[in-house]
Amino acid sequence: MEEKTSFTITGMTCANCARTIEKALLKSEDIEFAAVNLATNTGFVVGKNIDMEKIKKIVESVGYGISDKPAEKIEEERYKRIKKNLIVSLIFTIPISILMIINMFFQKISYFTFLETVFGAIVTFYAGRDTIKGAWIALTHKHTNMDTLIFFGSIAAWSTSVLSLLGIEIGSFGAIGTMIISFHLLGRFIESYLRDKAAKEIKSLINLQAKEARVISENKELMLPIEAVKEGMIVLVKPGERIPIDGEIIDGKSGIDESMISGESLPVEKGIGDEVIGGSLNLTGVLKIKATKIGKDSFLSQMINLIKEAQGAKVPIQALADKITNWFVPVIISLAIFSGLFWYFGFENFYPLIEKASNYLPWILKTNNPVSFGIFVFVATIVIACPCALGLATPMALITGTGLSAKRGLLIRNAESIQTMKDIKYVLMDKTGTITEGHPSVVEHNLDEMTLKIAASIEKNSNHPLAKAISDLTNEYIQVDNINEISGEGIVANVNDIEYFVGKPLDYSKYSELTEKGYTVVEVRENKIIKGYIVIVDPIRPDTKNSVKILKNIGITPIMVTGDNEETARQVAKQVDIETYYAQVKPNEKLDIIRKYQAKGQKVLMVGDGMNDAAALKGADVGIAIGTGTDLAIENADIIITKEGISKIVDAIKISQLTFKVIKQNLFWAFFYNIIAIPMAMMGLLHPAIAEAAMAFSSITVILNSSKINEKRYVKTLLDNEKKACCM
Repeated sequence: MEEKTSFTITGMTCANCARTIEKALLKSEDIEFAAVNLATNTGFVVGKNIDMEKIKKIVESVGYGISDKPAEKIEEERYKRIKKNLIVSLIFTIPISILMIINMFFQKISYFTFLETVFGAIVTFYAGRDTIKGAWIALTHKHTNMDTLIFFGSIAAWSTSVLSLLGIEIGSFGAIGTMIISFHLLGRFIESYLRDKAAKEIKSLINLQAKEARVISENKELMLPIEAVKEGMIVLVKPGERIPIDGEIIDGKSGIDESMISGESLPVEKGIGDEVIGGSLNLTGVLKIKATKIGKDSFLSQMINLIKEAQGAKVPIQALADKITNWFVPVIISLAIFSGLFWYFGFENFYPLIEKASNYLPWILKTNNPVSFGIFVFVATIVIACPCALGLATPMALITGTGLSAKRGLLIRNAESIQTMKDIKYVLMDKTGTITEGHPSVVEHNLDEMTLKIAASIEKNSNHPLAKAISDLTNEYIQVDNINEISGEGIVANVNDIEYFVGKPLDYSKYSELTEKGYTVVEVRENKIIKGYIVIVDPIRPDTKNSVKILKNIGITPIMVTGDNEETARQVAKQVDIETYYAQVKPNEKLDIIRKYQAKGQKVLMVGDGMNDAAALKGADVGIAIGTGTDLAIENADIIITKEGISKIVDAIKISQLTFKVIKQNLFWAFFYNIIAIPMAMMGLLHPAIAEAAMAFSSITVILNSSKINEKRYVKTLLDNEKKACCM
């Protein structure tokens, strides 16, 4: 059986670290797929007979580790450690940098070389010890990472001070070595802060998880750790408290705020028999709740895991960045060595060409020593080319995009759908529960009392929304046997050896007066003889019509695909302004319709309930399932809507378009930065300290750009589309 698991990785510093771990994991026969995310410090694997001990050994074999601590806790500890090291480095870097400027441009300072050697040693080997450790791990395991570049650059710069102190005629760059480490730590500090801020949505969900629950036992109230709560226990929740578990209300009535989970801002009134979700807020009444799902099976836990899974996954566009970062560091080291040697041997011929530029670029080294200038160019080239921005470009956009999706009531399970969504041209949607509210009610029937009880008893065995409407017609149920639900048709069952069918009519023309009003008719047959009918109405969602207009406005064609009769389908389609619809469609036929539109070379999105539409959801380019906690197990959907209907489809499309746009921007600036900066460094036109600052700035720019995927920007985009839609 195929298994999947995620875990927290320690010791990663750049995209090459993630790539190295990924390659090592994929060498295992048991692992079919592996993805390592630098931005979240997590790994995700899919395979057979997954053994965490084996995975741990694989990760450790390439120099990294796996921790049982949550990624959030590790990131917090990392942040504090970086902050401490940054403070130490700045204490020594700031004064030595000021002295360097004075020594270079104003007054020669006695013992300056000694000071920069000592200060450089403290900053490089103490404040920068994690960088040296990271570089050493990479080199001893025969690969390279960002720490390798910082290590070579800072050590090379510091070594010139040592050599100069020993009397060797060479330019001293010890102060630059301290600046390299300090800029590196400053960049890491800001990056860590911004990454933590970008992941705030999932942190908010984690904070919703209760630590304790008030359990009623033998008429006593006991505060128990949430881990000690078992299924079937009765939990008391007072007004203003968060509901600690998933369960069913057995006593009480209250307004429930589910906004952080469903994206719905208005409270929901719930009473006896209604289900509640752990993490939601009890507003007004005292509730007694019977626990039905706890721990990892709870809705909130599954929601968090699905978001983490999506954030740790990859989109196709990231493949290009991965290929580049895989060979990027070794190539840069080679270019840096080549540049240093080039300037050493060609100093007399080529230095005069850039000496003139020093009049405009005062940081260009003025020297007559080819060794000094060769080291100057080597250090600048090494430092400028750290591939952090490339490694963070996609993951950071995914973190913010999936976080916003969760806030809007969307769970993106398949990150690839983010890239696919921008090309969607057709949205195929079911009627019941998608276009309509999914809470149908019976408005008319002509059944005798016994037949009505039989029909209700049969329908009680189905999860279909129409079945629930019928089963609620009575409180007295009859024993039924040999139940067989025919997908897209109805249910057959035996009562006292008599066969009953509840489902689609044999001839819809008999009910034309009802179907013309948009009603759904369910026929009841006894031994294939018609006993009567039940008329059901399912109100259209208030947001459906406007959402259809927005879809059209952004160039997407909405299509209704329903198993209901032609007349009902036509009436509903007319009410919501959908021109194209398919009626009396069986579940297997929906896939054929999807293939029809895909054959035109267009991307198709399918929205269904995740049960009868499994094949269609899987066959579409993007599959969206609508449901609540019980539907989280739907494996065929790429995206799960936790509440509401078509308006959430618009949300999913717009968030995906915004996320992919930011990914492209991030990759563009990361590539553009390297294309411009590396040649300048090799030509000797960049100071190593400026190069390090530019490298840190590029990573920070990517993170800040990713933060544009936020609620405020999204809502503005959506409102603009709504205004345009209203004018259509």
